[in-house]
This record gives sequence, C-alpha cells and structure tokens, in this order.
Amino acid sequence: MNLINCIDEINSERIRNLFAGLYGTQDSVIEKQQQRYIQAVKAFHEHFPNRAEVKIYSAPGRTEIGGNHTDHQRGMVLAGAVNLDVIAVVAFHDEGVVRVKSEGYDLSEINLDDLTSSSNDDGTAALVKGVIAKFSEKKVLVGGFDMYTTSDVICGGGISSSAAFETLIGTVVNQKYNNGECTAFEIAKYGWFAENVYFGKKCGLLDQTVSSYGGLVSINFEDEGNPIIEKIDFDFEKFGYTLCITDTKSSHENLTDDYVAIREEMKQIAKHFGCDVLNTVNETDFYDNIKELRSKYGDRAVLRSIHFFDETKRAKEETESLKRKDINRFLALVNESGDSSWKLLQNNYCITTPHNQEIPLAITLTKKVLCGDGAVRVHGGGFAGTVQAFVPIAKVAEYRETMEKVFGEGSVYVLRIRPVGGIQII
Repeated sequence: MNLINCIDEINSERIRNLFAGLYGTQDSVIEKQQQRYIQAVKAFHEHFPNRAEVKIYSAPGRTEIGGNHTDHQRGMVLAGAVNLDVIAVVAFHDEGVVRVKSEGYDLSEINLDDLTSSSNDDGTAALVKGVIAKFSEKKVLVGGFDMYTTSDVICGGGISSSAAFETLIGTVVNQKYNNGECTAFEIAKYGWFAENVYFGKKCGLLDQTVSSYGGLVSINFEDEGNPIIEKIDFDFEKFGYTLCITDTKSSHENLTDDYVAIREEMKQIAKHFGCDVLNTVNETDFYDNIKELRSKYGDRAVLRSIHFFDETKRAKEETESLKRKDINRFLALVNESGDSSWKLLQNNYCITTPHNQEIPLAITLTKKVLCGDGAVRVHGGGFAGTVQAFVPIAKVAEYRETMEKVFGEGSVYVLRIRPVGGIQII
C-alpha cells in the first residue's frame, strides 16, 4: 500500500475498530494511535524515500502478573500482553539485506548472506540475525526488507521491549516469507533463541511467549520445550479495577549479578537434591533438610527457594481464581506474591545500594492510596524499575497524582490486556 492509501487506511473505520480492541475504546486513545501510526509512515518515507509500497505490523509488551522468578525454575506463571507495543512500517525487496531504523537509534544493516553471530553486531542486528537464522534452519528464504520502528514499551520497565521487538521481527518474516505457517510458540522460541544466543542475555521463555500469544495467559513451564499454555478470559475493568504500572525511573544498570544470584541460589538448592531446577525437587524433602541447606548455602538461598515453592502454587491459584471470576481471592494472592517477593525473594532493592529503595517506596505509597483495596507487587525482575498495581477505577486519578508527585510526570501507565500478540495491521 502506498503512502497516501496507507494514511487513508489508518484513518478508516476498520482501523478505528481494530485500534479500539488493541489500545482502548476512548476516542482520544484511538486518535492518538492514528497519529502515531501516521507519523511512523511519514518517518519511514523520510529514511527510505525510494520505497513506495509498505505494510504495518505490531507486537505487544507484556506484564507478569503472578509467578515472580518462577519461569527459570520451570514453575507456573500468569502473565498478559499489554496495550504498549512496538510498531513497524516495512517495505519488502529482494536485495538480500535487512535495514532497520528504530526511532532514537542508528540504522542497522544485516547482510542475509551472513547470519552468524558477531561481537560487532549492535543489539538490533543481533536480535534480527538470531530470529532470521532460526527461520533459515527451516529453509525459509528471506529476501530482505527495510523497516522503521517506534515503540511505547517502557525500556527497562519489566514490560519486555526486547521480546516485543523479537516477536515483531518473527511476525514480519513469518507473514511475508513463510505464509504465516509458524505457530505463536515457534515465533516465541525464535525470539528466545535470538536473545539468549545472539544477544547474549540469558532469559526464560516467558516474555516471548506472552508477546507472541497475546491475551491473558497461564503458562506451566514444567516441560520447558513444550509448556502448557492456557488463555484466560477475564476483563479486570468489568470487575472495577485498572492495571497500573509505575516506573520509578530507577536504573537496572549493574544489576546483572543480582538477577543471576537468584537463579544460581535456587539452582544450588536444586542440585543438592540431584535436580537441575527447583520444580523437580520434592518439597517435603526440602523442608526436612533445611538445617543442612542453610549451613551449606545460606539462609537467603533457602528463603528464595521457599518463595519459589509458594509462588508457583500461587500463580496456579491466581489462574483458577480468575477462571471462576473471584476477583477478591485473586487480589489477595497478588498481595501475597508482593509480600513474598519483598521478604523471601528479596528483589525489591539492591543490598549494595541500600539508600536507593524506589520499589519499596512505590509499594508503600501505593498501599496508602489503596487503603486495603486492590493489590500491589514488584513488577518483573525487580531490584529497580517498576511496580504493578490493581487500582479501583474510582481511585486511578488519585493514584496517578500521588505517584507522579514522587516519580515524575508520566511515570504511571494505565494499561489494559491486549487480546492478540504479533499481528499485521495493514
């Protein structure tokens, strides 16, 4: 579709209806997205003026709702795609090159004749190469494309901007060069491969799976290569609550060791029982051996393991409470999850910088606004970044005002669950 027709389509009733499902039904929300897409199309043509025909794609960020740090131990997780996304305007060609210009970043160019990982690749090139390399293993021949992307997914905010980008690339390649034959889970695995192997960031499959599937999903990672994924039909707003994420503007820089320590301490406990992960450890055996475990691995490793056993069961119960429409039990479980992450998992602040405790502060302020209603917990990996809250609709304005006085204007994101994952818009 050419530039003029593309802009006309963005302003069409069809796209308005689509945007209402993706982003929200308010006219102001839909019109904001229309302008965002139009600006993206114009920016594409500024950077790639020789390309006449374009298509547009979108892939969402995600929010973890239950199961904090359970996925890497093959436990249960409850998560949802959200109405923050990365969009791409794309023109296809047969030049054997992929060019990606993301808003705020330099142009990345990938030669499709060489998909090997290289230390010289920037982050964009590494992720694009990794995803396409997996398609190439399936004998999918990618001709090439030019792409302009823009994202409103919070970078470093626990919404997983990298997984959204990987899902976007996978969706583009799958739709254009693979007749849409890959499943949502295959696209998720390709993104996971790109992030772990090409980008070099070790992560579980949670982020990519939720971004690719869309909606509210319960995931059992017991069989990591073939997890049990169930989509849950639940609208929080119909029960009087809004999902809010507050970005405390704290940095994730230099926190890698803290994240690794959680995984490694849990694995130390698992290895004591001859297991790779805690999910295969007999919980009764664990409790029977706590005296020996704490002497060998320390109290923190034991507490973090207790968190895992409780949290993976809690994520399952959260799923069941939503299926039976029991919002009160669900909110109680979310609060229990938050308390466990704070006291047992201990990922609400970094012990090497004890004066910086943005997450505990945000949780405390949230509880004061909620006054016993709703729920709040650390969001994502923890130590810095964001908190998640289920706020009564009547208190959203008060909540935003309270939090933004402390953490700055625009720090509160009022979210909704997005029903679909990576899709072609136009």
